[in-house]
Amino acid sequence: MIDSIHPKTNLSVSIVLYNSPLELVCSTVDSLRSSAQHARDAGSLGQVTVWLIDNASGTAYRDALQAQLDRWAGGEWFDVQYSPQSTNFGFGHGHNTVIPGLATDFHLVLNPDVELQRDTLHVGLTALCQSSDIALLSPGVIGSHGEQEFLCKRYPTALVLLLRGFAPGFVRRLFQRRLASYEMRDLCSGDTAAEVEIASGCFMLMRTAALRAVGGFNEDFFLYFEDFDLSLRLATQGRLVFDPTMRIVHHGGYAASKGHRHRQYFIRSGVRFFNRHGWRFL
Repeated sequence: MIDSIHPKTNLSVSIVLYNSPLELVCSTVDSLRSSAQHARDAGSLGQVTVWLIDNASGTAYRDALQAQLDRWAGGEWFDVQYSPQSTNFGFGHGHNTVIPGLATDFHLVLNPDVELQRDTLHVGLTALCQSSDIALLSPGVIGSHGEQEFLCKRYPTALVLLLRGFAPGFVRRLFQRRLASYEMRDLCSGDTAAEVEIASGCFMLMRTAALRAVGGFNEDFFLYFEDFDLSLRLATQGRLVFDPTMRIVHHGGYAASKGHRHRQYFIRSGVRFFNRHGWRFL
């Protein structure tokens, strides 16, 4: 049994903020603490350090966030650190600011729009401790309305990304089988763990040593596809595994629903990803 073997396992968590809805941020941190408490009670976790990296949010936002930071302060084993940045250099850069100083066993890259279930960390940390060949675990994901989200991916093609990000619904339905294959629905719909090529950056539970070995995120990606790039590089350190018994709720959305600037980021980063790792068109 793992419960009494790894009581000293330490976890670091990085959450990048940019005027992120405070209600969701609070739900994320509170659910993280609850899940960490459960893992600690089960003996699979020792200390937790959470880094909130603020990518130059507005003054009013930071003032409102401070009240929440005061509420989380003073934990003996669950420590929340605030790291305000003077400039927004992107999602990956924000996470990278804390990676060089990490001395933990495992690191969780977490979005500020995710809620962990009570046993999420215990399940994930137990699996990592039991299987030393796993570099990253990706969870089973439920959307805000109770639907399953398929966030693990096969290597994309340009056509698939355009369809998924920008095509109207009736066009996507014409390519339903191709999109389902890209989302790995054949392997990620059941209760069985599966190896994957690409994991979502909304929740990446990794061995800290593996993350540091590949140098963290590639900061050439300001937003979007930095998790694709990191996944491919982490695969040199071990297996990437989808574990449906490690569950979260995700309140995020797609680039097409976030306005013109986000669509520009999506296209620019997609081109950069293909230029770096190889183009596949159809």
